[in-house]
Formats: sequence, structure tokens, C-alpha cells
Amino acid sequence: MRIEQYVEMERFSKFYKEIFKINMKLPDKHKKILKIALPAGVNSLLDMLQVITDLIMVGRISPFAVASVGLGLQSLMLVFSMLTLLHIGTNALLSRFIGASRIKRASMGLSTLLQFALIFSLPIAILWYLLSSYIFIWFSTAPEVASLGADYMQILTLMMPFIFVKLVFVSALSASGDTKTPMYIKLISIAINVILNYILIFGHFGSPALGVLGAGLSTVIINILELIVYLILYLKGRMVYTPYLYFSKSLLRRALKVGVPASIERTLTFSSFMLFTVIIAQYSTETLAGYQIGLRVEGLAFMPSLGFTIAGMTLMGQGLGAKRPQQAKDDVILVLRYTIGFVFIISLFMVLIPEKIVWLFTDDDRTIREASIYLMIVGISQIPLATQFVISGALRGAGDSRRTLKINLLSVWLIRIIPAFTLSYYFHSILWIYLAMIADTFVKATLLWIAFNRGEWQKIKV
Repeated sequence: MRIEQYVEMERFSKFYKEIFKINMKLPDKHKKILKIALPAGVNSLLDMLQVITDLIMVGRISPFAVASVGLGLQSLMLVFSMLTLLHIGTNALLSRFIGASRIKRASMGLSTLLQFALIFSLPIAILWYLLSSYIFIWFSTAPEVASLGADYMQILTLMMPFIFVKLVFVSALSASGDTKTPMYIKLISIAINVILNYILIFGHFGSPALGVLGAGLSTVIINILELIVYLILYLKGRMVYTPYLYFSKSLLRRALKVGVPASIERTLTFSSFMLFTVIIAQYSTETLAGYQIGLRVEGLAFMPSLGFTIAGMTLMGQGLGAKRPQQAKDDVILVLRYTIGFVFIISLFMVLIPEKIVWLFTDDDRTIREASIYLMIVGISQIPLATQFVISGALRGAGDSRRTLKINLLSVWLIRIIPAFTLSYYFHSILWIYLAMIADTFVKATLLWIAFNRGEWQKIKV
């Protein structure tokens, strides 16, 4: 080995040792937050990357393909908003049991919620299959977009039961502080997703080129495989929870008490977002495609921060379960500081070099321009957006989901939707619509912080 190479290796060795020492010197509360937040953030990022993969690959087909998949995914968010019932209810209930060291009770709660998730998913899947194709008619999209999107959305019906039950497992693991397992599963599944997209979208290895339909089929297969892995881990005792075949109406009611208001909030909020998209769809296919790409980039940038949101929600529930409300509040504030520091750096890229980011999704010049406008504007609202997410998550973890419901609905309608319709009518400029959107973000973050600081969430029982 050459002397220069040896010296270089020694430098790298010293560097990593110093990093390790810094990590060891972190206070326990910082380690606790990072242990939950970092894997959860990576998992959230990978979730969005799995969605982004579809957009990137179909983006090489046409702007119509991008608009159809993007609008289809946004419409699917309406279904995912119903999943908030399971996500928030599971985390709020089980994290309190974990904080109080009542593992058997937590295991019974998990068994109850798994059975409920399966039953709950069936009527949702049927309604989705029957109604999803009408969304493109509602948005008055181009015929090419409607045709491609209807096929894409109906194939996603097949994944509904699997994704509902899977979410309960993910939420239960997060409630126990285990966010690494979902991260490892997602790392493997996203690699498989890329391969399946390559085969099914473009037609390789003997497969027909299915285009947009292939992207949907790939997503279905991935969600089935992920649930199989979770079931194997659960039944083999690789989780903190003991496998039970048990159903408790009282535990379900406790979870629904928190989950239902959160689900109503998300459902109505996403419905209002769909109305927001109706306004944008009136401009052009390129504007709609640019908006969809901008949403995905923004979501991709914020996904790691959602890991801190999950940490805030989990630590809030565990702290209250352990009868330590002040510790729970301090943990949430520290989580918020981490999140703000992260999104500040990300927002600089969104404002300064949006075109270079958007180029990954499409090579259509007008679509790139429209998406870049969106990113530059929303880039300045990333810090209040981070505050909104973390504090909302913390309040829901405390069981205060009714307050977040009121704040979110009032703000989204009075600050975002109504002004957006009015400004679009008078000025017919996409800029005014985006400004109404970020004004809602600032107002919502302020109101949620005031609610959190008052501390009334400490009195709520789950």
C-alpha cells in the first residue's frame, strides 16, 4: 500500500471516530428523539420516493401520463386521509400503553385494530373502484389524461386491504419506538418497485409495455409483499407485541375517539385540496402537471421531517402514559427545533435551483417552468409548514385531535380555498393562488403553536 493511501485512510478513520464521539456525547433525550426520528424520516422519504418513481418513469412517456398519475395519486390521498383514523388512533392508544409498560394491553389493542382495519378497508375499496374514474371528469381534464388515469386508479383498488392492515403495523411499531423495522422493509421494497416499474411500464423481459397501468400494478404488488413481511415478523414474535386473536370494543372505542376527529380533519382537508386542484386544472395540462410535480418534490423534501413528526407524536403519547407531561412538552419542542433546522436547508434548494430539481421528472420545458414557480413560492413557507406538522402530530399524540380539526378546517377554507377562488376569478394568475396557499400555512402554524403552548392537551384522557 502506498504511503499516501495509508495517510488518507488514517484521516478518514479519525474523522469517523470524531463523529462517533459526538454521537456518544449527545444527551439521552437527543438520542431518544434521533433513534425514532431518523429511521422514521428515512422511511417517510422512501414512501415518497416510491411514489416519485412512478412519476419519473411515466414522465418519459408524456405530460398526459404525468398529469394522470399525479392527479390519481393526489386523489388517493383522500383515501389515505381515512387511514389517519388508523394511524393516529393506533399511535395514540398504543404509545400510552407502552409508556405505562402495559405490553399485554398494547398487544390486545394491536390485535383489535388489525381486525378493524381489514373490515374497514373492504367498503372503501368498493367505493374507490366505482367512483375513482369520475374524478377526472370532475376536474375537466383532457380526454387523454382521463383515459390513462381511470385505468391507473382502478388497478390500485386491489391494494386497499393490504395497505390498511400494513399501516396499523407501521403505526404500532412507531408507537413502541421501533421505526427501524419499517425503514428496512421499505428499503428493500423500493428497490423491487424500480425493477417492477422498469419491466411493466416499458415492457422488458417478455412483459408487454403497460405504461401507466404498469405503474399501478407495480404499486399493488409492492404493498402485498410488504404486508406479508409484517405478518411474518408479527407471528414469529419479532415485535414487542405478542400475537393475539382478540377483539375489544372498549379498546377500539378509545382508539376511534382520537382517530375519528383526525380522520375527519384529513378527509375534509384533502377534499378542500382537491377543490384547490380544480382551480389549477382550469389553466392548462402543463400547469396541472407542473403543480403535481411541485407537490411531489415538496413532499419528497419534507418526508424526512415527517420522521420528527412521528417522534413528537410517539414521545408525547409515551410521556403522558408515564405521567410526565412536562417531559413530553420538552421533547416535542426539541423535536421541533431539529425539524426547523432541517427544512431551512431544504428550502434554500427549492428557492434557488428549482429547475434543476424538476428536470428529474420531465423534459417538457413548459411543465418545468410551471413546477419551478410552485417550488420557489412554497420554499419560503417550509418552516411554518414544519411547525404545523410537528405540533399537529404532538397534539394528536396527546389525544387533542378535535382542536387540530377546528384549526385546520377554519384556516384552509377561510385563508386558502375561498381567497384562491376569488383571486383566480379576478386576476386569472397562478401566482395569486399559490400565495393564498402559503398564507394558510403561516396562519395554521401560528394557531397550532398557541394551542400547544396553552397546555390544555394535558387534561385529555385517551
